[in-house]
Formats: sequence, structure tokens, C-alpha cells
Amino acid sequence: MLLRKKNIKGTRVHTIYLGGGTPSLLPAHLLHELFNEIDRLFTIEANAEVTIEANPDDVTPEWLRSLSGTPVNRISMGAQTFNDKLLSFLGRRHNSQQTIDAVKACKEAGLTNISLDLIYGLPGQSFDDWKQDVELALSLDIKHLSAYSLSYEEGTRLDTMLKQGLVREADEELSRQMYDYLMSETSKAGFLHYEISNFALPGYHSRHNSSYWQGVPYLGLGAGAHSYDGERTRRANLPDIKAYIESIEGREPRVEGQDVPHETETLSDESLYNEFIMTRLRTSAGIPLKELSQEDRDYCLSQAKPHLAHNLLHIKDDHLCLSKEGIFTSNDIISDMMK
Repeated sequence: MLLRKKNIKGTRVHTIYLGGGTPSLLPAHLLHELFNEIDRLFTIEANAEVTIEANPDDVTPEWLRSLSGTPVNRISMGAQTFNDKLLSFLGRRHNSQQTIDAVKACKEAGLTNISLDLIYGLPGQSFDDWKQDVELALSLDIKHLSAYSLSYEEGTRLDTMLKQGLVREADEELSRQMYDYLMSETSKAGFLHYEISNFALPGYHSRHNSSYWQGVPYLGLGAGAHSYDGERTRRANLPDIKAYIESIEGREPRVEGQDVPHETETLSDESLYNEFIMTRLRTSAGIPLKELSQEDRDYCLSQAKPHLAHNLLHIKDDHLCLSKEGIFTSNDIISDMMK
């Protein structure tokens, strides 16, 4: 496991992703300390993709200046929607104008590799609302767009409201129309639909996220962070910030075997196959059939047969891919393909 190696100094890093919580709230001096430590332990490639997530209202000219001297060259902002009423309903701190201003400020600071996140299927969101969101996002000359259908996570305020009948899930046909419009408009704007929820101009796909879908090893640092050794071991640091800090604070030099609170999982052959199917089929490249054992390939094609017959899947250059129609029922298809 990468985290357990005694000597990680010099390991080459191709991507870095500072994700949520909200790293844009981190004071500038701590951000610089963080990158200094990463640079001390690892070798950051000259062309590495270094992304920081940010709330639009945090992205000010002053904050952008604080990034000077760090390797950050990509920013991902959770716009969610440009409808201020819906933003208020979601409990977001920012308004639509702040997102627009944040994109402008990034460009003026020379940070042009910008990604926005949007959500569709929000309670009360009309097709016209979504149309305006997509059109406005694309008009901002961004390089990358992620769009997700609203999900109701157990224990959240929205989930409670749903169970109490205070909100209703979006109509399935409306969500389909929204997604279809998204695919059409991003294509017209020159974006490549490289993963179910992700669209990018040529050369601007998220290299970091693409690594997840390709089974590349990654190291997660911080409470709640996940790691993968590229073989069959996954690790999850427990999402207890206090316990995480207490496990490392004032304990230098580190004691051999000492570690932060975490859990590990060793993936079975069946789990490895299922993850391979799930991650690869979400991408436009699809499943590289030649990378499967003969037994797994036979099983995969057997399960794919009815979906191939209904033009929900197709085979191109020995890759099994979702068709445009198949994308709309991708969860069912992926489930059918698993063991």
C-alpha cells in the first residue's frame, strides 16, 4: 500500500486535487505550507495538473493572488445553478453573479483552466431554468463542465424534506430532457462527452478524475480521504477530523507502525471485475475487452448481448461502449454487467 511505504520521497506526482471540505477557506500561508511539504516528499511533474475546489464567493482577486507561488493551475467551482432562488433553497452561500464574477477574476489572474459543477433535477427546477444554466455556463468560456442529477442522500436536509413530502423528486422524463439538452449544447460548443457526468474541451479533461476510472494508484491525505494501491487494496481514512489531528499532532518522530485512524479493504477477484466494468463503462472509451481474462470477457459479452441487440451498447475497436441511448439507462446496464 502506497501509504505504508517507508520511503515515498521522490515519488512522481502527475496530478494533485485539493477537494472538499472547502479548501478555498484555507489561509494562504497554510496552503503554501501544504505544497511545500508535498514538494519535499514527492516530485511534482512539470506538467502536473493541480486542481483546487472553491466556492464561487471565495474566489476574489485577493484569494487568487494568494495562489501565486503554488502549482495550482486548475480550479473547480460548485456553481450548482445560476438560479438564485434555487441556490437559496440549497443553502448555498453564493449567488449567480458571484459565480460569474469568480470566473472573470480567474481569467484576469491568468487561471483559465476552469471547471464548473451544475446540478439538474432540483425541486421546482423547470426545463427553462436548466436551459438558462447550461447556456450561461457555456457562455463563460470555461474549459470543463460537470453536471449531476440531484441525489437525495440519507440523513441530509433534502432527504428529510423528501420523506416529509415537502419536496418531490424531479419527473424522470424531465430529467431525461435536461440531460439530452446538456449533451446537445455541450457538443455544439465543442465539448467532448468523455464520462457520463463530465464534458471538456479537447485537451481539458480532468486528468485526476480520469485516473480513478483507469485504475491508477492514488494517495489520499486528510480525514475521510481514500487511497488505492492500483492492485486490490483500498484504504479510507476515517472522517473524524479531531481523531485524525490527535493521531499526528505532537508525535515527531513518528513511531514505526503508527498511523491515522483508517480502514482497509482487499478487493476480491469479483470486486475487481465489477469495479473495472463500472468505471470503464462510464467513460466514452468504454470497456477495453482485451484487458479482461478470457473467462471474464466471455461473461461480459454474454451479459452485454441483450443490450447490444437493443442498441444500448456497441463495440468499437474491441471496446464495449454505451450508446447515446444507453447512457440514459447506464445504471441498469452496468448492474446487469456485474457478477
